[in-house]
Amino acid sequence: MAPVPTAPAARRLPRGAALRAAALLALLAGGVVLAVLVDVPDVGTVRAWLDRRGPAGWVLLLAALSLAPLAPVPRTALSVLTGVLAGFWAGLALSVASGVLAALAGFGLARWLGRETVTRLAGPRLARADALLTRRGAVAVLVGRLLPVAPFTLVSYAGGLSGMRCGPYLLGSTAGVVPGSVLHVGIGATLGAAGGGGGLLLSLVPVGLVLAGLGLARWWQLRRRGAARAPS
Repeated sequence: MAPVPTAPAARRLPRGAALRAAALLALLAGGVVLAVLVDVPDVGTVRAWLDRRGPAGWVLLLAALSLAPLAPVPRTALSVLTGVLAGFWAGLALSVASGVLAALAGFGLARWLGRETVTRLAGPRLARADALLTRRGAVAVLVGRLLPVAPFTLVSYAGGLSGMRCGPYLLGSTAGVVPGSVLHVGIGATLGAAGGGGGLLLSLVPVGLVLAGLGLARWWQLRRRGAARAPS
C-alpha cells in the first residue's frame, strides 16, 4: 500500500499559531460587527462628556481614537471629529498621536497573532511580495498611508503580517498620517469655527497649504512622466 502523502514540514501549522490566527480573525470580525451596530454619539454628547470628565476625558478620547482603527472605522471621520471638538492645533496633535498609536497597535497585533501563520503558509509569490515590502519598508508604508483607497486598518495589519521591522514601519506611518490629519482636522476645525471669523480663517490656512502641496506634487509627477515619454 502506498504511503499517504503528508504536508511539508514548513507548512505544518502549530496549534499555537493556528489559535493566534483564529483570534486575529475573530477580532477582525468583532470589529466589523461593532463598527456596523454601535451608534456613534453626536458631537454635542461628546463635548458634554468631555466637559464632565476634564483632562481624564481627553486621555480616554485619545485611547478610543487609537483603538477605533483596529476595526474598520475610517480615520477620516475621526480626524474631522477631533477638529470639531478641539480646534485645529489641539485636534491635529490628537489626530496624529492617535494615528501613530493606532498604527503601532495594528502592527503589533498582527505581528503577534498572525505573522507565524503567514510565514509558514506563504507560497512563492506571497514570499516575494513579503520580501519586496520588507525591502521598501518606510516608503511602502508611507505610500499606503497616503493612498485614499488603502484603508488605514489594512495597511496596519499588512505591515504586521509582513517581515518589515518596526522602525521603518513607524517612520512611514508617522509621515503618512500627518498630511491627511492636517487636511481632515482643518475641515473639522472649519466646521466647528463656522461663524467664528478669525478661527475660521486660521483653520483654512493649513488646509490650503496641504491642497497646494498635493497639487504641486501632482504637477511634478505629470511633468516627470512627460519627460520620460518625450523622444530622445
